[in-house]
Amino acid sequence: MRTEQPKTIHLKDYREPDYWIDETHLTFELFDDHALVHSRMSIRVNPGEAGDGRPDLVLDGQNLELMSVELDDKRLASGDFQFDENTLSLKPERDTFELAITTRIKPRENTALEGLYQSGSMFCTQCEAEGFRKITYYLDRPDVMSRFTTTVIADKGDYPVLLSNGNPIARGDHDGGRHWVTWEDPFPKPAYLFALVAGDLCLIQDSFTTMSGRTIDLRIYVEPDNREQCGHAMDSLKRSMRWDEEVYGREYDLDIFMIVAVNDFNMGAMENKGLNVFNSSCVLAHPETATDAAFQRVEAVVAHEYFHNWSGNRVTCRDWFQLSLKEGFTVFRDAEFSADMNSATVKRIEDVSFLRANQFAEDAGPMAHPVRPDSFIEISNFYTLTVYEKGAEVVRMLHTLLGPEGFRKGTDLYFDRHDGQAVTCDDFIKALEDANGADFTQFKRWYSQAGTPRLNAEGRWDAATGTFSLLFRQSCPPTPGQSEKLPFVIPVRMALLDGEGNEMPLRLAGEDGERGSETVLSITEAEQLFTFTDLSEEPLPSLLRGFSAPVKLIYPYHRDDRVFLAKNDPDGFNRWEAAQSLAVDVLQGLVEIHVAGRPLMMDQRLIDVYRTVLGDDSLDPAMVAEIIRLPSEAYLVELAEQADIDAIHIVRDWVRHTLAVTLEEQLWSIYRRLDERIPYSAEAVQFARRSLKNTVLGYLMLTESQDALSACVRQFVEANNMTDRQAALVALVNSPFDDQKRAALTEFAERWKDYPLVMDQWFSIQASAAQPGGLERVQELMEHPAFTLRNPNKVRSLIGAFASQNLINFHRSDGEGYRFLADQILLLDGTNPQIASRLMTPLSRWRKYDPARQNLMKRELSRIMGKPELSPDVFEVVSKSLA
Repeated sequence: MRTEQPKTIHLKDYREPDYWIDETHLTFELFDDHALVHSRMSIRVNPGEAGDGRPDLVLDGQNLELMSVELDDKRLASGDFQFDENTLSLKPERDTFELAITTRIKPRENTALEGLYQSGSMFCTQCEAEGFRKITYYLDRPDVMSRFTTTVIADKGDYPVLLSNGNPIARGDHDGGRHWVTWEDPFPKPAYLFALVAGDLCLIQDSFTTMSGRTIDLRIYVEPDNREQCGHAMDSLKRSMRWDEEVYGREYDLDIFMIVAVNDFNMGAMENKGLNVFNSSCVLAHPETATDAAFQRVEAVVAHEYFHNWSGNRVTCRDWFQLSLKEGFTVFRDAEFSADMNSATVKRIEDVSFLRANQFAEDAGPMAHPVRPDSFIEISNFYTLTVYEKGAEVVRMLHTLLGPEGFRKGTDLYFDRHDGQAVTCDDFIKALEDANGADFTQFKRWYSQAGTPRLNAEGRWDAATGTFSLLFRQSCPPTPGQSEKLPFVIPVRMALLDGEGNEMPLRLAGEDGERGSETVLSITEAEQLFTFTDLSEEPLPSLLRGFSAPVKLIYPYHRDDRVFLAKNDPDGFNRWEAAQSLAVDVLQGLVEIHVAGRPLMMDQRLIDVYRTVLGDDSLDPAMVAEIIRLPSEAYLVELAEQADIDAIHIVRDWVRHTLAVTLEEQLWSIYRRLDERIPYSAEAVQFARRSLKNTVLGYLMLTESQDALSACVRQFVEANNMTDRQAALVALVNSPFDDQKRAALTEFAERWKDYPLVMDQWFSIQASAAQPGGLERVQELMEHPAFTLRNPNKVRSLIGAFASQNLINFHRSDGEGYRFLADQILLLDGTNPQIASRLMTPLSRWRKYDPARQNLMKRELSRIMGKPELSPDVFEVVSKSLA
């Protein structure tokens, strides 16, 4: 069992470094079995921290073989410095000096995929958050910003492409068939933004003309077999560049922008300055091999990493507690971009669905933390939904409160004021305040207080005076380390609807003039009352439109109210929200009935809403698809105080089947109308039509009719795109038609066996299938030749999908699902701790389930905790889970 607890890092202990590194010159000599890294740094003491004496210089390092150290061109003897497994320290004799260090590393053995490692035959890097210390000794912290010049030397035949940050300034050949390229990045950056790639790669090239008339060389590097799958990523990049110019006034600053697709990557992508290293799943997209969701993900991730050039690179974070400064802001930016490129309402629905099912669960669990955490043991554990998705919601609220023009004024000031600096969330807020004359002192509680606020609202109608009052009460439940919470600033976008569903003119008591038909109420007190006057009839409030704040809204809507809103609300998001909340109410009621042993009976109002929506040709088909999708099992679990996973699964399946049978004729009519034979196009209109068609097909297959089976098999065989083919395969895999299921899975695997990303889909479809025997299927698939624990995408597609998406099989009552996951975590902890820790999430939420399952999950957590030499990554999650 572990005897030494890893050190906890606290925000309150932040202090500037003792030294700054102004210039960093790196030379990499790459060989098949090792790499030599020569660094030369121009360093100066930080007078603000040094005081009267000159402190020791302490550099970070990990898994390094130290070859030599030179101080001002003098080679130091072993007694002139000290080093251990994590640091190298020495005593400089001057305030400014040159330090040269040579280290040897073994990229091929680097299974953690941090620092410099090999993915197949390619050398590549991942340095965020603290991977650079696995390359050479350095001040590996985001507030140390240096200008980098990098020379890469390797065999010309094996590694014809040599890349790093910035612009290439020189190249040449060496004896023995080796060659070199030198890159210079003119912009100071922290070490986490450093990148290097060397390999035999194919180049896809294009250009972009900026708003000032400069021509930017755009390059995507991939393995030769993937050349035909890069067009969409390149188009997405150009759209992103134009959008950032038009919406934020931000122009790209280097001569070259490069993307490299890597198969083995822990994350989605990395925004290294000028050289973005991407998980191949976020670059490669072709109609035959990628779904519409994959096309949209590529577009969003390309945009996200490009937008980081300003919100993350030119202005970066001072310390890792400020991670949401760049990530929350940039997630908001990429979400707005995706909304402009596709359907804004559907994008918002997708984002909110994900947030409520996953981030809300994180807020309610042992790893709950503020958007700006107070402490951490392993920073990799805080690349969380709270930092990213909730962080984006915090930025969205600021955008709502200031309006588009005010927000743009604030971001312009932020970029101008802090260009080239490492700053904090407070600096971001201060720029918004100063540009708009605003005061966000109270609003900043969103950065420091954890948990999901609850907003209770009551409506009071006074017919005699024609007034309608809304009383809001806000609260936030305790979270680890925070038992008491102060009131947040909660913007509530809202309208009042009359009996026909029309928005009524809004006049608040005590205010002159009208607010129009929609307004934003700012809830700042624990209890707050708003009264609307001059109303001709009792209104029905449409609250929290567009999900204007990440809160749990509780309003005493009757089911009839929800039916009315689902059919009539002019706001598309709230129309979906009303249908979802109606479905939740119905499902929760049926769960109680099932647990009580009584027969299930369907509320016809839910069927009526679905029938109305299916028949409304004025609605975007993608919007219809979202409305008729029942709330997920994960969301129903998150809503429950103690989730009965068996009852939730049975009831949800029963409701889906009842809807399918009742609406079968209407569903067939829609399917036949949308079952088109047209060339594929990655456009929003086609995305929407396929989304509805395949949602309908999923319902039709629940009827278990031969007609549905025939249509599904035909779609699987004849589809001209992966979206339709995969949707048919999912429907077959979740059906009782065993012969057709086996045939389809076999045919799919044989056809796409040479396409790793497509095989990831094949794994995920089977891992997520709710049919009995799910654990045994996953265990069998782990022996498949296309699966390996060394590849994070494979781990996520099989083990991750099973534990997070196949709740009924993962939570089987004998606890074998928990044991299986714990076994994989223990295996991965020795090779890739970052991936291991991310698999911990399902076990960490043990408090959500019945006592028997709680004990089984805690048993596995204790078994993990008992592993000797447990990584800090996993130790932090498991220790907090058991606390």
